[in-house]
Parts: sequence; C-alpha cells; structure tokens
Amino acid sequence: MEKTITKVPSQIVSSCERNLRSSTSSDQLKPTGNLSSFSLQTQFLNSNNLSPPSLLSLCLGNIGCNLEEIIDHLSDLAPALPSHIKLVLFAIARRRKLLGDVVLIALADSSWEIVDLSGSDVSDSGLHYLVDVCQNLKAIDISDCSRLTAAGVSKLLQHCHSLETLRWGGCSRSEHIAHECLSLLKPKLTDTVGESWEELDASELALGTESLRWLIWPKIEKSTHELMALECPKIMINPKSSLLGHRGKQVPREALLQYALDDPLVENIDPKTWAVQGFSVSLRSPLLPVVDSNEISIAEKFRLAFLERDARLAPKRAKNARQHQRRSEREWMMRDSKAKASALASKAVKSLNLKNI
Repeated sequence: MEKTITKVPSQIVSSCERNLRSSTSSDQLKPTGNLSSFSLQTQFLNSNNLSPPSLLSLCLGNIGCNLEEIIDHLSDLAPALPSHIKLVLFAIARRRKLLGDVVLIALADSSWEIVDLSGSDVSDSGLHYLVDVCQNLKAIDISDCSRLTAAGVSKLLQHCHSLETLRWGGCSRSEHIAHECLSLLKPKLTDTVGESWEELDASELALGTESLRWLIWPKIEKSTHELMALECPKIMINPKSSLLGHRGKQVPREALLQYALDDPLVENIDPKTWAVQGFSVSLRSPLLPVVDSNEISIAEKFRLAFLERDARLAPKRAKNARQHQRRSEREWMMRDSKAKASALASKAVKSLNLKNI
C-alpha cells in the first residue's frame, strides 16, 4: 500500500524557517553560566553574522561616529550601559584615537578580561584605575602607549595575578619601558637553600607575574629573547600559529600578533565608524593616518621655512654689515697717520664752521 505524501505550502515552510532562525538566535543570545565573561561580551556580535547588520550594530556605529561629542558626558551615561556595550565603545574610541584616561575611567567595568590599549593616550593614572577595577584581567595590549611609564606598567604586572597574555613594545618609549620592567617578569626566589627547582615550593617564588604565559614583543632583541627563554621558560615569546601549537601548547588567539585583541568586538560594526578621522583599515589596530595628496611635502616645508627665516634676519644682517664697515674704517684710521691727520683736520673744520654759524 502506497503512502500518500501531503505537500506543505511554501508559505508555511518559509514561516517555520523564520521562526526557527529567530528562536536559534535568541537562544544564542542567552548567556549561560559556564561561559567566560569575555565570551559574553562578544557573543552578541558573533551570534548573528547575517546581513543586513543588526539594529544594535547600527546604533553602536552611529554612536561611534559622534563619540567625541559625548565624551564629556560618558561618566553619566556609562553606568546604564551593559559591560559588553561599554567594551565595544571602548574599542571604537581606541580606533578613533579618542581613548584616554577620561574614556577609560568612564567605561571600565569589573567584568572585563581582555583590554586593548595599544596606540592610546592612556597614562599611568588611567592604567592604575583599570588595574584596580578589572581584577580578573587575563590579556592586555599596552604597545605604542607613549604616556605610560615604568611605574604604571610595574603596578600592572604586580597586581594582575591572573594576567596570561601581555603585549608591549612598539614605539621608542614603549620599548624603553619594556626593558625597564623586564626584571619583573623573571621569577625571584625567597629561599635558595634547595638544590633543585623541584624542591622549591610555590610560596617560595615571589608573586607578580607567575600567571603570565604569553609575551608578544615584536621588536625584542635576539639576546634578550635568549635570556628570557633561559630565565623564564614558562613564558612563550612571540608564538606562531600552528596546527601542532607552540611547544606543545595551543596558542590562544590573544597571543597571535596578526589579530588585535578587540577585533571580535567590532566585527559587525561598519569600518567607516572609525574612518571618520582619516584612518585606513588594516589588520593591526593602531591605524595609520591617510596622507592627503594636497598636503605640502616635507622638502617644500623646509624651503618655505628657510625663506621665511632669511627674510626675517635680513635687516639684522644689514645692520651687522654696517657696524663691521664702520669698525674697519676706525681701525684703518688708527693705524695710518695720514688718515688720522685728515680725520682730525675734518673735525677741526667742522668745529670752526659751527662757531662761525
């Protein structure tokens, strides 16, 4: 006996598919207890990769385009925002070169575990505030932060006991700070009586960066790299992505140089949001400004500056030349007796003429 197959109308099928998609996306947006806080921060952006972009992404992009207008009011607005929304605004501010102490203090949240400060204007006071607020910080990028000093980085390394990934170096000042704070990465022993490392207890090692496992330092010298590998074998420096991992360990995404730490947060945000200030999009987040074709070249700037300086100093040079000429004439008259006599005679004639008048 043959079975009859009932044909379902296409309208009902399409309606069921829409309901299934909406229910699936809503289930993905519900946070579960076994997810980390950073996955909660990025889940709402990664859960829906369909086009067109979501209303939330469009709103965040619009806010990001006008972020400089609300910076002064961020401290009043931020308490009402969820932590992942604040982290997205934080990433947009960094890309727009608006990230400083004011923005950091206004947006910092205790649930943050991964923070990207690269290329920002954050100073020691802002970094201290971040360390005090974010107690569970696991990865941070402080590369190309020219306003940070060794004092701020030292507090970061000594108080963030859960820090696993550190990115630093870049500009000349950041490289200098990295060398100054290098000793904080090395383990310090409080008891050296034992004959081997195996006999040492965990409490006999100085606290600070014992949780650090990944160090991203692109400009590290070869000698420093070899010394760190010898004295800090637990810290992997500049790991490479591989199917086999790095030294048998799976390399986390935060430890790969080709990715910015906050890239997952802005995947669904229009890149024009941070291009409003003249930035060009690239893989690394400290973005370079676009060079205007109408801008005067450096050689032309030097030429114009030289002409301006030459015109400004021309009267002074003429005055110096006249003084030098008069000085030379006086010296010549003092050396030549005839010239001296003629000069005295001319003076006498002038004095007689004045008397006659």
